Amino acid sequence: NNFLEIMKHINKLIIFFLVVFLYQQPLKAETYFLDFKSILNNSDAGKKANKSLKDQLDQSIKKLKDREKQLQKEEKDIIQQKKVLSPEDYKKKISGLRSKVSKLQKDRNSILETVAKKRRNARQQLIDAINPIVKSYMSEKKIKLVLDKKSILLGDDKLDITNDIMKQLNNKLKTINLK
Repeated sequence: NNFLEIMKHINKLIIFFLVVFLYQQPLKAETYFLDFKSILNNSDAGKKANKSLKDQLDQSIKKLKDREKQLQKEEKDIIQQKKVLSPEDYKKKISGLRSKVSKLQKDRNSILETVAKKRRNARQQLIDAINPIVKSYMSEKKIKLVLDKKSILLGDDKLDITNDIMKQLNNKLKTINLK
């Protein structure tokens, strides 16, 4: 009976010392954050993808503007010819011009949709490449939670792992397939 009493006291002392020891240990942060937007825009693959998409869009818009100028010239020509054309010919030319303008608008929308789709695909490829990197980093550093910086009001810069993740991403993913 005395032995059981002594063991209870020893257990209480052990628990007491464990609590005191653990309480005095500095708490290690298990929540970190990264700036996902910065990784998308500033990683090597992200920069290349953004530049490529911008160049494609700029080229397409230039072609559309050239077509628009041509249509404006055609419109002026039709207006100048209005007095010499028969009403039926004038209506045919105006109708033809309207269909060309409509086609131009459809082409503009199609180009914008295509670039938006490529941008979404590029973003998804980056996400797919980043996820295993972040998971591995979390496991290695014993991190419990990683948040996107845009969700955080204030945070210690020491908890920002953006640069570490971007370095690993740059080593792993050089380019993105823009399909």
